[in-house]
Amino acid sequence: MKNIVIVGGGAGGLELATKLGDTFGKRNHANIHLVDANNTHLWKPLLHEVATGSLDSGIDELSYRAQAYNHYFHFHIGRMNNLDRDKKEIILAPIYDENKVEVLPERHLQYDTLVLAIGSQTNDFGTKGAKEFCSFLDSRAQADKFHQKLLNTYLKANNTASQKGNYKLNIAIVGAGATGVELAAELHNTASELSAYGLDQLTADQLQVIIIEAGDRILPALPPRISTAAHRELEKLNIQVKTNTFVQEVTEDGFITNDGHTIAAELKIWAAGVKAPDWMKELSGLETNRANQIIVKPSLQTTLDDDIFAIGDCSFMLQKDGTPVPPRAQAAHQQAYHVYKNLVRISEARTPKDYVYKDKGSLVNLSRYSTVGSLMGNLSSGSMMVEGKIARIVYVSLYRLHQVALHGYFKTALMSLSGRINKIIRPRLKLH
Repeated sequence: MKNIVIVGGGAGGLELATKLGDTFGKRNHANIHLVDANNTHLWKPLLHEVATGSLDSGIDELSYRAQAYNHYFHFHIGRMNNLDRDKKEIILAPIYDENKVEVLPERHLQYDTLVLAIGSQTNDFGTKGAKEFCSFLDSRAQADKFHQKLLNTYLKANNTASQKGNYKLNIAIVGAGATGVELAAELHNTASELSAYGLDQLTADQLQVIIIEAGDRILPALPPRISTAAHRELEKLNIQVKTNTFVQEVTEDGFITNDGHTIAAELKIWAAGVKAPDWMKELSGLETNRANQIIVKPSLQTTLDDDIFAIGDCSFMLQKDGTPVPPRAQAAHQQAYHVYKNLVRISEARTPKDYVYKDKGSLVNLSRYSTVGSLMGNLSSGSMMVEGKIARIVYVSLYRLHQVALHGYFKTALMSLSGRINKIIRPRLKLH
């Protein structure tokens, strides 16, 4: 049987592995393999909620091995670090435990068809001090680490405020994209919740959240009216937004801008820009761009090898209007389903079809305070802006659709019910 290997268990990769397993793996028509460096999956758009404690990653995470068992594919834990196109195999780096003892050696995995769904990471653009002093939210591990750092910082600040009285805790975020804006609102919500749970010496008014954006408005990838609506909501929460501000250097005390000013911050988060991992640059001779993304044809096959597909944030495809497919979860979801259909066509000796991105709209969730966005494509004629409860319902439904793709409607309904119960019996915030 042919081996179909998918590298990356994010939104697109895991949905594709599940679909192929249910179609080919269940009938023994092909061996489906999923490779990821982690044991569990968490939907990436939720990472800012994990970081602030609004979401308990231990409850919402999904085990790759359990999913593989239930949907007829094989899971391999490991980090891909090379590709041999001549031998048609990928190389997985050795795995070591916390004492640097080897758990698994280097492994080679053969493929007939390879799908790269590795995702992206935050791009610090080589800014001096960013790696040393900033937190990043590219993975569940980083989100958990920031959450613990946030709790420790807040505990210390609460104690200082009880002794000194007039004290301000500054948290600064570089990047006013969806992640930065949503994180800022969640941080404001965390301050209110922690105060309710006993850390009440530092009030919400004493927490200053600052968003630093190099462009002239927040949410630059979204329509101006959504940006304006979100900016208005942030101002209501007393979140400070600094646009047209370039960060030149990061220090232990804060951010130094290009005009020489320092923006003081005890906690510093970098959420500006994305790129594919550095090791993907010119991977086995495949064509890549400056952001290390693999350039693909409209069929989502790589330009130099038809046996290799790339989807999601690690891929780059120009649309007919000359703009690239945006790095969004909805694009990864669409591309995963398109590759599935193309692999079915190839198995039937038919020509693969071209992928066309369908923009279903964009939504930004400002914690429990508000949700703003627009619905487009087949949801309305042109574009329809939505706010408040309707926008919140649509926002939540995006995650439910991801769960439906992985578990089906019945299990997703049970998960939704379980989530409602957890909101009643568990604290509103993860406090440890």
